[in-house]
Amino acid sequence: MTNKYIRIVGGQYRRTPIAVVDAPGLRPTPDRVRETLYNWLSHLWGGEFGGKSVLDLFAGSGALGFEAASRGVAHVQMVERDRQALAALRALRDKLGATQVRIHAGDALETLRRMDASRYDLVLLDPPFGQGWLPRLWPLLPGILNEDALIYAESESELEPAEQFEILRKDRAGAVHYALLRFAAMQKTINNPRFGEVTHL
Repeated sequence: MTNKYIRIVGGQYRRTPIAVVDAPGLRPTPDRVRETLYNWLSHLWGGEFGGKSVLDLFAGSGALGFEAASRGVAHVQMVERDRQALAALRALRDKLGATQVRIHAGDALETLRRMDASRYDLVLLDPPFGQGWLPRLWPLLPGILNEDALIYAESESELEPAEQFEILRKDRAGAVHYALLRFAAMQKTINNPRFGEVTHL
């Protein structure tokens, strides 16, 4: 059952309506927040979305992932486990002819654990609130990220990412806290006492 529609806010598919089904925990990211996120990304990527690979781990309505596809990324992998939401995602993908979008039916944690050699430049995390998803996800993310990959996350409280993730931008919209983070593990340095040098890890 569809309660309402939202719209893609930018890019090739701008103004396309997205059906929001009545599914547990489904909470589409508001237009203003999506616009802010993709302005951040455009700035950090120099407006170059082509060639980027995106994982939308809690696809829901697909709003975040279809915004990425609309802006020309090479590949969007969506993950969703609700049957109604999956049907709506597939219907919209087919309507748009968005061949760069793939949709996987499954649980977020299980999908991450079973992922092959896929690597992503951006991971979108908009999980159901109040279920403690983010602390369970942080340890699994490094294995699927490209160097300098970005992570977008939403939470019901102030974000507290694991130490290998650096918050680049953050804001709040009503009760929703959201932030853009960078996978910073490759940028850490240590002093090498033997040679008196700084070694990049």
